[in-house]
Amino acid sequence: MNAVTSLPVMMPASAEIFLAIAGMVLLMIGVFRGESSLRFLSYATIATFAVAAILVVTQGGGGEAFYGLFVSEGFAQFAKILILIGSAFAVLLSRDYLVREQAGRFEFPILILFATLGMLMMVSANDLMSLYMSLELQSLSLYVMASIRRDTLKATEAGLKYFVLGALSSGMLLYGCSMIYGFAGTTSFTGLAAVFAAQTGVVPLGLVIGIVFLIAGLAFKVSAVPFHMWTPDVYEGAPTPVTALFAVAPKIAALALFVRAMMDPFADLIGSWQQVLVFVSIASMGLGALGALVQTNIKRLMAYSSIGHMGYLLVGIAAGNQAGVTGVMLYLATYIFMNVGTFAMILAMRRDGRLVEEIGDLAGLSKTHPMMALALMIFMFSMAGIPPLAGFFGKWYVFMAAVDAGLFGLAVIGILTSVIGAFYYLRIIKIMYFDEATQPLDDAVSQDLRVILYGSAVVTVLFVLFISPVYDAAKVAAISLVGA
Repeated sequence: MNAVTSLPVMMPASAEIFLAIAGMVLLMIGVFRGESSLRFLSYATIATFAVAAILVVTQGGGGEAFYGLFVSEGFAQFAKILILIGSAFAVLLSRDYLVREQAGRFEFPILILFATLGMLMMVSANDLMSLYMSLELQSLSLYVMASIRRDTLKATEAGLKYFVLGALSSGMLLYGCSMIYGFAGTTSFTGLAAVFAAQTGVVPLGLVIGIVFLIAGLAFKVSAVPFHMWTPDVYEGAPTPVTALFAVAPKIAALALFVRAMMDPFADLIGSWQQVLVFVSIASMGLGALGALVQTNIKRLMAYSSIGHMGYLLVGIAAGNQAGVTGVMLYLATYIFMNVGTFAMILAMRRDGRLVEEIGDLAGLSKTHPMMALALMIFMFSMAGIPPLAGFFGKWYVFMAAVDAGLFGLAVIGILTSVIGAFYYLRIIKIMYFDEATQPLDDAVSQDLRVILYGSAVVTVLFVLFISPVYDAAKVAAISLVGA
């Protein structure tokens, strides 16, 4: 009887339970079939993500599970769909790469699956304990993936740097959680919100320190300044499909967790954490814009671009209102396709069968590969925020949320850094269309890369036609978390 009655209680976590079981089954298949199972496991993982997405959508109004440690509502469901899309793209990008580079390991798609499980749990974390456990489940998988090319010095270095700095950030986050628990007496987000809502007078200094350490730990996961130091080296050193995953799904999960942590238990303490986020946002936007100007490696450039985008997204969180959360979710929906398409292009950059990563290697691309050049131009314009492409709308809504919250200076700085950042995006377009190619890139591009590259470009261009339903869904998600 107890087992039967507990089933509805577990329904909000049905997607996560399914992913965990599927991951163990696929792992056993890989163990017994070996490297020959890579192709099957890749497509099976994508199918698993599709089933998980269906389970997320059919959860209805959501609810709590695991004694309140896990919560699911419209906000979590919206973020989970984006995460599953980003992870599925990463598996598709990796399949051809692993075969070409003779680095096929059956563990690769399974590691993405377990990392995705951690990401989904992060989005639904309703307690400081479940927050940490889900964060570590994601991180441990990503540490392994960063250095999965053990025969490559760069990949080994990237994995080591990511692991050491990740361990440091986890320690900071745990210290912050312990400070918060010490002053509030509970780790539950619901309990924390009740404690702070009833609190009058000055906020204890120790509690503020705890929140700052919590923000520091989360800022590392989204590679926000001043916790960005791992990003350029790991982006450059990790295998490109892993970098594509780092740039999309974990960022969405960490941003969603950031939003939940700030806007749910600490909503009544906005005066204590808003200025911290304003500083981190400004620093990230500034460094992202200026740091990318001198880059010659396109993966390092994308690392600094990612830092800048995280700064823009933190503008929405710093606004501390429903419009800001709506803007963040809409921004993330556009962020997937711009980044995945760009990394598909990077994976297509081959000369004599070898991957090349220098921006100068794109010279004359418009003459040798006109459709690929057009797709990359679309992504660059969109990341720069040029209307009417998808990237424009994300920035527009987070900046408007900042204005509504009275953060006029933050919005102005965001616009100025966008103008500066547009330079390095336009530089890539200039190299493709106006520089002469000394040696053209290879013509052979896999079907998977073509589908992702051109499909993402079409979505980026036509997003303006579907902005209304996506915005409405993002708004419903935001309201489910912070209210109207």
